[in-house]
Amino acid sequence: MRVIIGADHAGFTLKEHLKKVLEQQGHEVKDVGCFDAGEVDYPDLAGEVALAISQGQWERGMLVCGTGIGMDISANKVNGVRAARVTDTTSAQLSRAHNDANVLCLGGWMTGPKLAEEIVQIWLQTPYDGARHDARLSKISQLEGGRLKGPNDR
Repeated sequence: MRVIIGADHAGFTLKEHLKKVLEQQGHEVKDVGCFDAGEVDYPDLAGEVALAISQGQWERGMLVCGTGIGMDISANKVNGVRAARVTDTTSAQLSRAHNDANVLCLGGWMTGPKLAEEIVQIWLQTPYDGARHDARLSKISQLEGGRLKGPNDR
């Protein structure tokens, strides 16, 4: 699979670990930084990964910051991105199966390397199961364009 990955300074160590694991498993990985533990602004990295995903340049994206929250918020500002902050294997599976998440967000302070490996493995291997979830994803797309009517606007 083609995966684009990025992190801020708080996620640098976990990103480096996951990058090695992904490459050892045969995935094509593009690392957009950061490239050391020097302080950087997470929206910059989140934006680069999210734009590449939204433009179809890469199949999946991964972002790591201290908690995963800042990256998640930032990436979800880009149309076509469904970023999920994941802290456990069940959420990893459901974010793909139900939400067709295309960007995984992890917290370098919150998630150890072994658990992160398990989360990534499940997240990459779980297919979107479609069907009943398609209508919900369509509504998410409508929210992105400001086109979704509220329940009282019918």
